[in-house]
Amino acid sequence: MSRVNRVCLVGGSGFVGRHMAERLAARGVRVIIPTRNRERAKTDLIVLPSVELVSADVNDPAQLSALVAGCDAVVNLVGILHESRSGDFRRAHLTLTEQCIAACKQHGVHRYLHMSALGAGPSAPSEYQRTKGEAEQRVVAAQASGLATTIFRPSVIFGDGDSFLTLFARMLALAPFVPLGSPGARFQPVWVEDVAHAFVAALDLPQTVGQCYDLVGPDVFTLRELVQLVGKVTGNERPVVGLPDGLSRLQARVFGMLPVKLITYDNYLSMTVDNVSSMPYPAVFERTPSALEPIARQYLGNATPRGRYQAFRYRAGR
Repeated sequence: MSRVNRVCLVGGSGFVGRHMAERLAARGVRVIIPTRNRERAKTDLIVLPSVELVSADVNDPAQLSALVAGCDAVVNLVGILHESRSGDFRRAHLTLTEQCIAACKQHGVHRYLHMSALGAGPSAPSEYQRTKGEAEQRVVAAQASGLATTIFRPSVIFGDGDSFLTLFARMLALAPFVPLGSPGARFQPVWVEDVAHAFVAALDLPQTVGQCYDLVGPDVFTLRELVQLVGKVTGNERPVVGLPDGLSRLQARVFGMLPVKLITYDNYLSMTVDNVSSMPYPAVFERTPSALEPIARQYLGNATPRGRYQAFRYRAGR
């Protein structure tokens, strides 16, 4: 496998993408990141010497094709958890994947890395999971036709800047108690740095071509346990009232109609399937995945004296 010198990072201005861009830039790889809002994205990425932010709409095949031209690899990280309008899941997950693959073939780009999700499948309960699963099928078909592909299927991803544990922290800071839908839903959270490491390492590992990897952390949590852990590390412990299934459905439907969507009915459907893996973090990437609590203390608990002390201890390896 030839060295990768130039990468088009689709979705690179997002949570995972920023961490990947840092790792690629540290290796001297030229990184092209398309973004609709360059001014908003550049504060995080502009300081990276080999990263180029390009104002572009990746949903426009012509613009996407122009970005891919001259690259050695394309990485597609795009994923949405909520639809603003009907068909958003299919456009973001399936159509964009097809367009990325077509651009690779058009310009002779031989390497394609794809972000899917644990639980993805064409017969999965939620539209999010189904469209992710259909996109995986397109990637597998592209591999059969000669494109060197690798699929990654992470559980929920946590880390500084996430929209998962940070959301719970904000809720717990304001609410006297938490009425929690789907409290028994199970997750195996994986640190964003462990995800970024796997993607970047795969670019140099020929044995990862044609493979699909689950990316998970070392521990399994229920949703209730995650909320309680966030309360513990932030010093905002609150009673958690687990809702039965009927009320969980109702909560998801009501919240899904709000302007700011904390949870939707499609999210509820996703949580009816355990978001865990029977396989550990892949040994091919030669890395031990990090436990959630010490990391969470760093970025959620630093506001308290105890949190700052714990973060100092973690960084010192104590």
